[in-house]
Amino acid sequence: MGTSERNREAHVPDVIPSAASGAAASAPRSLAEALRARGDASLAALLRARPDLLSPVPNDLTQLATRAGTRASVVRALERLDRFTLQTAEALAVAPDPPPYATLLALLTGDEGDPDTEAGLPAAVADLREQALLWGPDDRLRLVRTARELLAPSPTHPSPTGLGPTVAEATAGMSPGRIQEIVAAAGLPPTHDSVSAVTALTALFTDRSRMSALLDEAPAEVHTVLGRLVWGPPYGEVTANPAPPVRWLRDRGLLLPASTRTVVLPREAALHLRAGRAHRTPEPLPPAVLPAKEHRPQLVDANAAGQAVGTLDAVEDLLKEWDHGGPAVLRAGGLSVRDLRRAATALDTPETVTAFWAELAYAAGLLASDGEADERYAPTPAYDDWLALPVQDRWARLAGAWLTATRTAGLVGGQDSKGRTLSALGPDLDRSAAPEVRRRVLDLLAGLPEGAAPDPDSLLARLRWERPVRGGGTGELRTRIARWTLTEAELLGVTGRGALSTHGRALLSPGQASATATGTARRRPSASAVETAAAALLAPHLPEPLDHVLLQADLTAVAPGPLQRPLAETLSVLADIESKGGATVYRFTPASVRRALDAGRAAADLQAFLSAHSRTPVPQPLAYLIDDVARRHGHLRIGSASAYVRCDDDALLNEIMADRRSQPLGLRRLAPTVLAAQTDPATLLDGLRALGYAPAAESAEGDVLITRPDARRTPPRTPPAPVPEGPPVPDATLLGAAVKAIRAGDLASTVVRREPFAAAATAGNGELPRTTSAETLATVQAAALTGSAVWIGYVNADGAASQRVIAPVRVEGGFVTAYDHTADEVRTYPLHRITGVAELADDPA
Repeated sequence: MGTSERNREAHVPDVIPSAASGAAASAPRSLAEALRARGDASLAALLRARPDLLSPVPNDLTQLATRAGTRASVVRALERLDRFTLQTAEALAVAPDPPPYATLLALLTGDEGDPDTEAGLPAAVADLREQALLWGPDDRLRLVRTARELLAPSPTHPSPTGLGPTVAEATAGMSPGRIQEIVAAAGLPPTHDSVSAVTALTALFTDRSRMSALLDEAPAEVHTVLGRLVWGPPYGEVTANPAPPVRWLRDRGLLLPASTRTVVLPREAALHLRAGRAHRTPEPLPPAVLPAKEHRPQLVDANAAGQAVGTLDAVEDLLKEWDHGGPAVLRAGGLSVRDLRRAATALDTPETVTAFWAELAYAAGLLASDGEADERYAPTPAYDDWLALPVQDRWARLAGAWLTATRTAGLVGGQDSKGRTLSALGPDLDRSAAPEVRRRVLDLLAGLPEGAAPDPDSLLARLRWERPVRGGGTGELRTRIARWTLTEAELLGVTGRGALSTHGRALLSPGQASATATGTARRRPSASAVETAAAALLAPHLPEPLDHVLLQADLTAVAPGPLQRPLAETLSVLADIESKGGATVYRFTPASVRRALDAGRAAADLQAFLSAHSRTPVPQPLAYLIDDVARRHGHLRIGSASAYVRCDDDALLNEIMADRRSQPLGLRRLAPTVLAAQTDPATLLDGLRALGYAPAAESAEGDVLITRPDARRTPPRTPPAPVPEGPPVPDATLLGAAVKAIRAGDLASTVVRREPFAAAATAGNGELPRTTSAETLATVQAAALTGSAVWIGYVNADGAASQRVIAPVRVEGGFVTAYDHTADEVRTYPLHRITGVAELADDPA
């Protein structure tokens, strides 16, 4: 179909009785007329369901109808239909155009009927009408031409129904003699022309009794051949000398040639064999999401709370790992495989889970690149603010960011369309469908009884029914996102043991739903009301932070639960984390104790700290370890010469000089208590520590330097904005303004003009009216005197042309001031930019 045919579908005559004129309503002759008959609420529903029609706002309803019939818009609308509504559209595409409602019902229910299909069909037809994919009364249902082209069968594009072309389509181009041979073999009387012959053959195939009688005469092998083609694909290959069953079918027109070696089963014959059904299995009812297991809601909430605490620990550990300068950013953006593997080893988690934590922190605005020449990832200043929040608020912020983010961590490690590996934090992980799928998965979980975990297969079947796949593409991705959602929700603590938790259910409030649907959830400095409500429900299930640990004789400390932040921070400097889980095990080593001493703590301070926060006495081995490291710590002093070593014990310096392992340091004695080195102080410090000594750095004044590295932070960064799928869903204010503008523009384009200017000011097909300057001036002056409205064509300073209905108030100085019915406001127009003017038969209300 060409563009001109689509225009004819949407076009309306220039001079027709408009809604404003109060003309009697009749059956619409085009999609534009059908839209014109709708109320404002119905037009707003159309624009809400298909927001691409608003980019930009159409000038009038004719333009809206034309835009609604474009291929890109129709494809997008078809992709958002549920399975049964799509099956309804597919049945309309293979029905005679235009079919009555009864024909459509027969195609979906067949000869045997189906109460569920009969009950569900009115809603499906109404949905197609609301989305402007279908128009016309019930006795003449018209599918939009572009939708019919997309869904109707063709040799290059098989129909989802599995049906082939009609008899008329399959015999197009066939010789009249061959058509008469088929008619005679089928037992029909000869006709005078091919058209009547094709009509007679079609009538035979659609007559159930005569068709049954014809097939009763067929050999048994014929039914086997038909059984292979009846449900599609309807095409089959034949040889130059086909088998007798194929020859029998071909002679009687039950198989018609599609090419030199291909035959096709005509649509009418296939429908007879299918008992009138266009689809093998109509699906008017959505599949139920079945519960796989049921748990006590209290157990679900407790388990989810434990997962939430684990989430916070993992994110905090990851960012603490990168606190003093994280991994480098790849040239193409993202995290290298080696750095991801190193982070996974540090967190003791799989790489896929580590990638999820990194993406979660990035989506929440806690992690970003620093933007330096040697670009690296580091925590943002927002991370420090996040650490200061209560535990439940920290979790709520992460959960809210996850639910609305378009970044999809499950893609990490896969490949893009060019075969390049997708890296964590890279630029190619945005998938606009992710927020919608996550939201829908959680909505389906919320529909189950409390404490019920879903059967994943039934949940995926439901999602596929709600958004079936047309020709592949996004369907597989949506299924993968749904699976990742179930896994990520469990990791995050939104679900517990597979069931939606109470605090996870709170994330699904209407406000959050609106933000997710638009794909442009606003980021606020403070928690939203939704996140606050979820945090309040999570708080009672969180364990109270502890102010103590259990010290053990094997140089370990056991934290039986989460620790208070000051205690946890000090302990992480004094000891190394050995294992995590229900309880965290810390191990004290000479290196960890020296790290605490380097940070400015004295041995007495460390002993007092452990005594104050341990439920058990400080074990003797731990006390000896602290005292021993402290006794040796700082005995050697290192400063800048290039670098030097100073020690009051010349025997210790002799020992260092005699050690062959110190030769790379380039040491030489300057004085009995001073050694000079050819390396810088940092290298010298690390080298002597590697030899087993405990040196301390000192300043130029001889004071011990406290080596407490400063945390590295990026400049202030905003969280990554979600990438919406197409235009965002318009809000009520925008919808109201758009409908008003379209109505006003339609009034200007369809209003009846008065003679004699109507002939001179013709604006067929959207053209602007044309009158001379003198006629324009005289008409607007007369309208200003009488207070009547006129119809004008206007070209603004940018060259954009439009049609308007105005009521002139004043004409002077080359300008006309008028009330613009199209814009619903008073405006001033230069007369030289008015292309033409015409009086109206009736003033607009």
